[in-house]
Amino acid sequence: MSQPTATSNRKLIIWLMTGAIGMFGFGFALVPLYDVLCEQLGINGKTQSTASTYKPMTIDTSRVITVEFMANIQQDMPWEFTPEVKRMQVHPGELVRTNFNAKSLALATTVGQAIPSVSPGQGAAYFNKTECFCFNQQLLAAQGSAALPLIFYVDPDLPDTISTLTLSYTLYNITDKGYVGAVEQGAAK
Repeated sequence: MSQPTATSNRKLIIWLMTGAIGMFGFGFALVPLYDVLCEQLGINGKTQSTASTYKPMTIDTSRVITVEFMANIQQDMPWEFTPEVKRMQVHPGELVRTNFNAKSLALATTVGQAIPSVSPGQGAAYFNKTECFCFNQQLLAAQGSAALPLIFYVDPDLPDTISTLTLSYTLYNITDKGYVGAVEQGAAK
């Protein structure tokens, strides 16, 4: 090979490697970028991961919002998981309490974690939970059951175009992640 061809090939290889590394980095950064973009635009349906503080406010009795509740279970989760009510009518600004019911079908202690989402996604920013079982891991003894509390309010600033909010929880089995021992040790103290 002549000298100019070898130099050209090296430059091409360097450019290709740089491009591949750049594409990998961009692909790796897409998830956090997507999360930030969706959070800023309010289109992801994610609700807050910490409790909101309810400050007494004027309840808009002239408006009724339908809140629907859904419960989904990850395939490997040995629990029954259902909302206490499937649908309720609430007024914006009203503090509301309901429960989800969980029953373990397992023969050993299991730990679950519920991940919420709200539809339509624009409504997530107006759905505020003051207490939610989704903020913590849930431990159930073998064949045990529990009422899992949810206390929430819908912000009166919810756009008039939204009349129905659907709160959906997906329950994941995190027992094999090493949480059972940590939770049981915490409970024993």
